[in-house]
Amino acid sequence: MGSERGNLCSIIPILTTLVLLSGFVSTRPLQGKQDSWGKKPNVVLVVCDSFDGRLTFDSENETVALPFISLMRRHGSLFLNAYTNSPICCPSRAAMWSGLFTHLTESWNNFKGLDPNYTTWMDLMDKQGYYTQKFGKLDYTSGHHSLSNRVEAWTRTVDLLLKQEGRPVAKLINNKTHVRVMEKDWATTDEAATWIKNKGLNLTQPFVLYLGLNLPHPYPSPSSGEDYGASTFLTSTYWLHRVKYEAIKIPKWSPFSEMHPVDYYSSFTKNCTGTFTEKEIRSIRAHYYAMCAETDAMLGEIISALNETRLLQNTHVIFTADHGELAMEHRQFYKMSMYEASSHVPLLLMGPNVKPQFISSVVSLVDIYPTMLDIAGIPIPKNLSGFSLMPLVMEKTVDKVPSRAERSPWVLSEYHGCDVNSSTYMLRTDNWKYIAYGDGHSVFPQLFDLSADPDELTDIAAKFPAITQSLNKMLFSVIDYPTVSASVEQYNKQQFINWKQSLGQNYSDIIANLRWHEDWKKNPKKYEHAIDRWIKSSSGETSIESQDRISQII
Repeated sequence: MGSERGNLCSIIPILTTLVLLSGFVSTRPLQGKQDSWGKKPNVVLVVCDSFDGRLTFDSENETVALPFISLMRRHGSLFLNAYTNSPICCPSRAAMWSGLFTHLTESWNNFKGLDPNYTTWMDLMDKQGYYTQKFGKLDYTSGHHSLSNRVEAWTRTVDLLLKQEGRPVAKLINNKTHVRVMEKDWATTDEAATWIKNKGLNLTQPFVLYLGLNLPHPYPSPSSGEDYGASTFLTSTYWLHRVKYEAIKIPKWSPFSEMHPVDYYSSFTKNCTGTFTEKEIRSIRAHYYAMCAETDAMLGEIISALNETRLLQNTHVIFTADHGELAMEHRQFYKMSMYEASSHVPLLLMGPNVKPQFISSVVSLVDIYPTMLDIAGIPIPKNLSGFSLMPLVMEKTVDKVPSRAERSPWVLSEYHGCDVNSSTYMLRTDNWKYIAYGDGHSVFPQLFDLSADPDELTDIAAKFPAITQSLNKMLFSVIDYPTVSASVEQYNKQQFINWKQSLGQNYSDIIANLRWHEDWKKNPKKYEHAIDRWIKSSSGETSIESQDRISQII
């Protein structure tokens, strides 16, 4: 453990060193997308998992020390309103790597992403002379994640209400010198840092390096049974000491009777409708913040490697995440929600000619694709859903990349996976967040004024019908969401039928032993019959009967 601690401490001097180098963000302007000696800039993209973007700027960041994110905030551009395009791993990453909204890639759940041979921004940069390198978690192609995860997504509109996740818990490794809790991520980070020092330093061509981290995603919980989920917030005393317990905000929970029916379904399936003490909630949130601190240290190792090799002055560093983490806000953990903790992601960019500033424009992960091309001076395809971030961050723009489009004043996020019993659509614009569900009629929408209600505790859709209707019309202009919802339901039903038929006589045993096994085995025939009725019913998204049943329960 001593060597771990020494390795981490060796990164700390960079904080002082980079202060002396603060001029690099303004003294090396891009010239035709090249630096002063004619080489195009390098790009390093660090993407973590489940990082609440509000921690990069909100007052809640006082709860945990994030020195390297703070460094990027001081020396680069911080986006105050950056969002995932789908609050779950694979669909979100598919949007980021394709530059297209989820309904265009049809990445409906964690099992269905992009085809393996899909042309990504990295492929285009490779063709244009960039050396490309990937390390760590990718998770944007089809065929991954557990059987439970996909079956729960397929059957989400069945008249079922079953716990599908383990109860969220905090677990501590009581060791003040244990730094490398997420060993796999640290090993991957070491690989990336070593590559920068050995390979990146000696390249004669520009490079783009991608590092994907698992943290601060919760850890697996084997107690959940076969195909277990991840509901354990695990850290060590070393990282927990970086959290100020007294500053941790305990989220307000609405009474069950006042919860939106989709929220209640999510809370129930995530095993969060039981009793939680304030101590438990504070502990879960503290452990999550500590996991964010460990993530920040990995980012620091990459920045340190760039600094030591003097590559930092000609490298754009981008830090973001696939989605956030509710950490017991709105009586939920995990993601799969349009609430800020789940949908708001970190997005920071520093590098040559990047202006230190806070940017309030709404942006999203589909913007990564055109941004990468823009940095490399590659023409941006016109069919992309996103827009380059470079016009927002540059000190000055000395040229114009072909096809650089004007930015829309809104961002779209959508969700079609497990733990939510309706397709969900979020339109974020100005201070408003509008959330629509399914066919637009069976489930009532939500409207939040984030300037007055940042915790999203008061739905004002009924109070302001004109604004609600206007935003719904705007959403319709972006996506015909009732048609998309129906298409997803049709896909889910057909996928489930194909899977059931492939199992033959093993079907009853296999479906009973997925993550919902504890509830399922209490009345297996009842649940099998509910699925049979769903299969035979006409294709429709989010059955009214199911929503009525949930409303009666709460």
